Amino acid sequence: MKPAESFSALRVYETDGTARAAVEPVTVEDLSPGEVLVRVEWSSLNYKDALAVTGRGRILRGSPRIPGVDLAGHVVASSDTRFSSGDAVIATGYELGMSHDGGLADYARVPADWVVPLPAGLSLLEAMQLGTAGFTAGLAISRLEQLDLAPGNGPVVVTGASGGVSVVVIDQLAALGYEVVAITSKADQVDALRSLGSAEVLLRADLEMGRKPLEKARFAAAFDSVGGETLAWLTRVMQQRGLIAAYGNASGTDLLTTVFPFILRGVALVGIDSAATAPCRSDCASGSAWPLTSSRVTWRACATRSGWIRWWRPARPWSKADTAAAAWCAWPGAEGRLFRIMRLCHMDPARHAHPAEGPDLRRRSSGPGALGHPAA
Repeated sequence: MKPAESFSALRVYETDGTARAAVEPVTVEDLSPGEVLVRVEWSSLNYKDALAVTGRGRILRGSPRIPGVDLAGHVVASSDTRFSSGDAVIATGYELGMSHDGGLADYARVPADWVVPLPAGLSLLEAMQLGTAGFTAGLAISRLEQLDLAPGNGPVVVTGASGGVSVVVIDQLAALGYEVVAITSKADQVDALRSLGSAEVLLRADLEMGRKPLEKARFAAAFDSVGGETLAWLTRVMQQRGLIAAYGNASGTDLLTTVFPFILRGVALVGIDSAATAPCRSDCASGSAWPLTSSRVTWRACATRSGWIRWWRPARPWSKADTAAAAWCAWPGAEGRLFRIMRLCHMDPARHAHPAEGPDLRRRSSGPGALGHPAA
């Protein structure tokens, strides 16, 4: 398998704080260095990617840069013995699509430590249907289960429940047998959240959060994408030895709470950093065991416990030019918030027939009330 002499990539140029995106021909030598050359089959447009393409956030380091914080494809060549030509692989996070050229090109050169073999039971398309959001969800669940979270411990609450990560958290928790309580600010998403497996759906506006240092204990665990006042409230309503996974700050970065939940109820607050999860941490004994929170094990877990991909109809593949345009269209005007686009960008539409059906608009519309919106 040989790479084409030249191929297309979506590149972003930054000049005096202004971003300009263009689809243009590049060569392998134009790409950031890495031990593994991957023929990219699928990538997805994420929050960071749209920030990069539109110039609305200081995401890119270096110009020009190819965005795309995740990718799935086949190895073309590797100087690292862990990978061989033809291997199906995934890469997410680290500096991919920021200081290192990312997945929105026909090929990518990736450091070997950022690459994970595609687990059994998951296709390359399904891997990117889950994408960075699905990986983050799987990692959050694995981290709390490592701390002894189990379905019998009690109800588990998920905030920002119709957001890109939280919908996958709900789906995976339900598949594992947890009693899931979803909290959303979107009344029109209640039925959709129940269909994902939520036993109960609460509207954020109806919550009485109180102001006591400790409120009535309600939940064995919490998965939070909201931050701010909601995260502070969660610390006050956890059961004894309750666990909280924090992976977002949609409503604020401040955390105003007291030490009492931590010293009187033993609550543990666990930060989820999916961008720097090693394939195997340095404390992994000679490669013979993969720690529970390594990227390799997390992807394996996603492959076995995600019911989501069974009913998710593939979106119509987009070209890289479509992706650049979509990044601009995704901004809901003056709100300044960005919907995490869950449609996929296929690197070579001619090699794959378009699906017969278009996207499921109920689950993927780009409006701020849709499943996948960060403020949901």
